[in-house]
Amino acid sequence: MQTMGTNRIEAFSDGVIAIILTVMVLELKVPAGATLSAVKAVIPTLLSYSLSFLIIAIMWVNHHHMMHLAKHASAKLLWANNNLLFWMSLIPFVTAYLGQTRGAPLAVAAYGLVLTFSAAGFTLLRWAVTGDHHGHAGAQEQNRRALRKSMWSSLLYASSVPLAFVHISLSFMIFLLIPALYFLPERKIEELLAEL
Repeated sequence: MQTMGTNRIEAFSDGVIAIILTVMVLELKVPAGATLSAVKAVIPTLLSYSLSFLIIAIMWVNHHHMMHLAKHASAKLLWANNNLLFWMSLIPFVTAYLGQTRGAPLAVAAYGLVLTFSAAGFTLLRWAVTGDHHGHAGAQEQNRRALRKSMWSSLLYASSVPLAFVHISLSFMIFLLIPALYFLPERKIEELLAEL
C-alpha cells in the first residue's frame, strides 16, 4: 500500500514528466508553408517526437505501477527517482537534436545514450522499490521479471550508441523494439529473452 511519502514522490514525478512532455511538444514547429515540401521538412521532427512520447508514456505508466509497490519513501528511493527524472528531462533535447539533424549518426548516438541512462535509471529505481519486498513468492517473481526487462532495455539502448556510427537503421530498430516489448504479453517476452 502506498504511503504519504510515496504519494508525494509519484505526484512530483507526474509533474516533472508533464513538464518534459510540454517542453518536447513546444519543439514542434508548424510547416513553413502549405506545400508538400514544407510538410516533408517537419516529418523527421514529428517522428522523433512521436517515438519519444511513446517511450516517456511507457516509463510513466511503469513508474505509476511501480510506485504503488513502494512501502516507504527512503532516501535510496528518492535519489533513484531523481536520477531517473534527470535523464528523462534530457529526452526533449535529444529528441529535438534527432529531428533537426534528420537522424545524423551523432544525434542518434546521443539519443541512444540518453535512453540508455533513462532505462538504467529506471532499473535502479526498480531495485530501490522492490528491494523491500520479501516473502510473497509471486510478487518476487513478478519483480524479477520486470527487473530483467529493465536491464535488457538498458543493454539494448546501450548497444544503439555504437551502432549509430555503423548504420543508424540498426539503432532505430532498437528504439522501436524496446517499446514494442512493453506491449507484448509477459510470456512472449520471457520466451524472447530466453533465446538471447
